[in-house]
Amino acid sequence: MKSYTITVNGQVYDVTVEEKKADGQAAAAPKAPTPKAPALKAAAARPAGNEGAIKVNSPMPGKILEVKAAVGQSVKRGEVLMILEAMKMENEIVAPEDGVIADIKVAAGSAVEAGDILASLN
Repeated sequence: MKSYTITVNGQVYDVTVEEKKADGQAAAAPKAPTPKAPALKAAAARPAGNEGAIKVNSPMPGKILEVKAAVGQSVKRGEVLMILEAMKMENEIVAPEDGVIADIKVAAGSAVEAGDILASLN
């Protein structure tokens, strides 16, 4: 059995995946997903320090190749904030709205997962 943490629509679940034997029988009884404590989710949702209200999330796992924006910089919707390499392709991460960069959470060379907050804007 392997255990994973999965986030679906903002709800975090701990799940256990069972492995089947060669004869198709389950190795052990499966467990139902159980939500994590809501207090953890609420704490993660609160802005910390200089975080802005508008979050820029990673659309996929990859590596940050270049950060083109700086904290305090004004940006327009669609302006490139950073370059994310995923599956040997360079993807532009753009500003979702006009605003001012409040925080950048990654640097060139950082490995990121899908959904990770890369930056925030005000």
